[in-house]
Amino acid sequence: MNLNFKEIATAGMILFAVIDIVGSIPIIISLRKKVGHIQSEKASIVAACIMVAFLFVGERILHLIGIDVNSFAVAGAFIIFFLAIEMILGITLYKDDEPETASIVPIAFPLIAGAGTLTSLLALRAEYHVENIIVAIILNTIFVYIVLKFSAKIERVLGKNGLSVIRKVFGVVLLAIAVKLFAANINQLLAQ
Repeated sequence: MNLNFKEIATAGMILFAVIDIVGSIPIIISLRKKVGHIQSEKASIVAACIMVAFLFVGERILHLIGIDVNSFAVAGAFIIFFLAIEMILGITLYKDDEPETASIVPIAFPLIAGAGTLTSLLALRAEYHVENIIVAIILNTIFVYIVLKFSAKIERVLGKNGLSVIRKVFGVVLLAIAVKLFAANINQLLAQ
């Protein structure tokens, strides 16, 4: 086991910023109003299972279609970059249709374990030990569960401006991470 607190913290921050569960509170609240109840436990567990499964199987899928992890990490850096731009500027570059029901499908996937999260996991795998990423996934899942369970209270406490500030701060962090991820993996790609 190569447990490393720095790797866990970095991977955890990246996943926290990409999942952006705090920024998703307005979506969660509107879903709760439409359907009444969100199964927080079920959504959190399914999202964690999807992320851990993709962490292990995702690389095999890439090899099957002939793409190496470094190429995927560079692509992931671009996705993280655009997610950061969305968060910082408050614009929407890509938007899924709003789901009609609040079940595992709209919450666990794609809201929590969406394309950006799955891409980030493989990009992280190129740089960090798997066990550290799994710990980061578990920590984020616990936080996601808490936010899903208490979303209405969190919105009242933080207010619209508080949520906006948190979103922009994590957007800047995400932007820096995207640049670092790109720089670390582009060198290995060019060396091939």
